[in-house]
Amino acid sequence: MYEYSNGNILTDRLTLRPFTLDDADDVTEMCATGTIQRTAPLPYPYTKENAVLWISAHEENRRSRISYDFAVTDRESGKLYGAISLMMRVRNSPTAELGYWIGEKYWNRGYATEAARAMIEYAFSELMLHRVFARHYGSNIASGRVMQKAGMKQEGVMRDHLFVNGRYEDSVIYGIVSMDYDTYG
Repeated sequence: MYEYSNGNILTDRLTLRPFTLDDADDVTEMCATGTIQRTAPLPYPYTKENAVLWISAHEENRRSRISYDFAVTDRESGKLYGAISLMMRVRNSPTAELGYWIGEKYWNRGYATEAARAMIEYAFSELMLHRVFARHYGSNIASGRVMQKAGMKQEGVMRDHLFVNGRYEDSVIYGIVSMDYDTYG
């Protein structure tokens, strides 16, 4: 379960909050190594300018209902761990794509799963969406486990769908619909 308060989503350990430009240095540091780009479609090399441009677009994207982007932070200290988003790929659709990344030094602590569960609940109870889906590279099995633990079901695989990191990657698709939300957990 989560709590929604003043534009923030609170879980047991995390606060999902809007990014500010003060986060740009931390975002740049986490994305500059190239590690996250092996599992998520982010530019490389990643610069502070990339971070500033990305963060600067969030408020308008939220107002226009294009995407809802949140910083994944420690609830007690406020330390930035990563990012999570709901992206509306089709205007006025009741469907959103869930996307996330966590800085490498914070992997394997359950932050992505906790944030994903909260975002799915937010999508259904606050945004009144009908469906949330997510995709991961076939080689990124850990991301698939996050989706499963968040209550999503694998729906299909698009073979050799993407050419990334010098090779073709499958795109594995997961989804959950609002009627599944009632039995969520």
